[in-house]
Amino acid sequence: MGAAKRSHMTYQTTTGNAMTTTPQFNRRQWLQTFAGAPLLPLASTLSGASLMLTACGGTTQTLASFTSASFTSTPAPSLANAAQMATTAVGSSLNLNFSDGSQQSYKLSYQPFFVTGDLVSDGMGGKILAGGYLDINNKPIMDTTVVGKERQFFSDSPDGTSLLTVPNANVAGVKGNTVFAVVQFEYTTWAQDGVSGMYGKLPSPIAVLTLDQDPSTGKLSLVKYHNVDTSSVNGLWITCGASLSPWGTHLSSEEYEPNAFTAATDAQFKAFSKNLYGSETAANPYNYGHMPEVTVNPDGTASIKKHYNLGRISHELVQVMPDNRTVFMGDDATNSGYFVFVADKEKDLSSGTLYVAKVGAGFSVDPSVPAAPLTWIKLGSATSAEIKALATTLKPTDIMSVSTTDPQDASYTKVNANGKSEWIKLNPGMEKAAAFLETHRYAALVGASMGFSKMEGTTVNIKDKVAYSALQNCIASMVAGNAYNTVGNGVSIPKALNAGAVMALNLKGGQKDTSGTAINSEWMPIDTKALITGEDIAADALGNTANPEKIANPDNLKFSETLRTLFIGEDSSQHVNNFLWAYNIDTKVLSRIMSIPAGGESTGLHAVDELNGWTYIMSNFQHAGDWGSIHNTVKTTLDPLIKANYKDKFGAAVGYLTGELTQMRLTNR
Repeated sequence: MGAAKRSHMTYQTTTGNAMTTTPQFNRRQWLQTFAGAPLLPLASTLSGASLMLTACGGTTQTLASFTSASFTSTPAPSLANAAQMATTAVGSSLNLNFSDGSQQSYKLSYQPFFVTGDLVSDGMGGKILAGGYLDINNKPIMDTTVVGKERQFFSDSPDGTSLLTVPNANVAGVKGNTVFAVVQFEYTTWAQDGVSGMYGKLPSPIAVLTLDQDPSTGKLSLVKYHNVDTSSVNGLWITCGASLSPWGTHLSSEEYEPNAFTAATDAQFKAFSKNLYGSETAANPYNYGHMPEVTVNPDGTASIKKHYNLGRISHELVQVMPDNRTVFMGDDATNSGYFVFVADKEKDLSSGTLYVAKVGAGFSVDPSVPAAPLTWIKLGSATSAEIKALATTLKPTDIMSVSTTDPQDASYTKVNANGKSEWIKLNPGMEKAAAFLETHRYAALVGASMGFSKMEGTTVNIKDKVAYSALQNCIASMVAGNAYNTVGNGVSIPKALNAGAVMALNLKGGQKDTSGTAINSEWMPIDTKALITGEDIAADALGNTANPEKIANPDNLKFSETLRTLFIGEDSSQHVNNFLWAYNIDTKVLSRIMSIPAGGESTGLHAVDELNGWTYIMSNFQHAGDWGSIHNTVKTTLDPLIKANYKDKFGAAVGYLTGELTQMRLTNR
């Protein structure tokens, strides 16, 4: 059907049994309307449903169905366009292929909701500081390091984000569809004086954004910002990556669990306690290193709880499998491992069993090498309530003894934990407490493969029953001969790969733990192999020490079932600008889709295949202009530009990738 033959039409989309209809437009009007569409394509086209056109005579013609997607790659920025290096740069397109051979192409761009430090609507007629820090009484924590410029601390490091809907949502000011985003803020890098490092010294805020989704364009507009009250869970510790549970809750994180044996003298933890409670000694380290879960209410507020029974590890980003019970966890630590939690009941993480993997022979970060097998050690079964009770009543020395030097005592066992060698002895009857409160140490003690270096995000490809996990670096404890490599634990590579790798893990049911007991899950990882790797190089002219045409230091991972695409966000000290990548697992094509401001980190990744008929890729960034040695060539030029863009480098963006429709083929040709 050509435009010359049909001047008026009704555009319809079908999603299941639902159908929406726009007013009748001529072809030119239709294109004009959708040319500025700020989002990715209609989910109805992506779900395999048909696009339909109804002519004025009433005849309905079914158009071609969606078959596959690809991305064109945006070039890596350079000093030839310094301004581009100092902001979020997007020069890529999403291309949709249809069954008749036609294609639709969407130019991509980045749309922030806010930059941290902005004053945004609180939904009650007032303003609130985006990313602002609050103490246990929900009072602002003030930065007083510059006399006369006292202000509330706010984060320069937004991270995990979940986009979701809630039944019967009702928030004043929303004109279209009510959509929520839960956003957590990992840390802030510096105080105002520029010399007082603040990493891990402030309780992490977490907020619910109420967004007004325009039904005709999909555009998201911020209506209300609400700080989640975290006082009931003793505040939050370094919230990093996050995921959306299948039942619609935000699964948060607390990484780099504080060392309970040294917390009393640790300057970072004492400052955290002081800022949170007003006392350096009030905070209990055993209350941190758990997985918080946020439930959004219809009015844009939220409740929060912590699950104490998923292991006290460096929770980075968990992935709940389609059974609503099996949780595959990232463990962003030195001497990290693969952990899986299997809940007793669907959609309820309050009770279950924790497992840790032992890696068999043949582990490699070479994608050409076959997968290494995994077996699973049961660490223990528990409810969150009983572990929380132990956390409240036990001191670390009640659980085990830990020595940082060889005590010359055969009752102690040498382990590598948290990037150093320790000698530990478990107290009698303390197995459960150790499993859930001293998880890293206990896992090493019972023979788990705790040799990974910074295992970051996880995600799942449901159709192929494959999980993916990110190794930010493959260094130190992973390398044969390194002082912190554990001989015989299965994780041993011949040389370091600083640029890291993404691993693929096949999932299967019918597995047994190492004691021979059946594991009640059909989604257990059975092996692990490298899927895609970075490449270390000598520093190039710009300063990159990893090939800029490949991933470097992967962190956030999210998989789109519909697009058959693995999205990869970088936390790289090897790329001058960090990138967000799209890797098509069928075609094996890697495409750079966004560049983050130099010195920043790509965070907050969330791929949403469909939400009220629209597709979204959520993405934030952190600490723009946080210079390292690789930035020596660019920082003089870029520093003033980044300062101008992002509040003297104290601000960072929370937002999403949008699409501009540049070509639409309405009929088979």
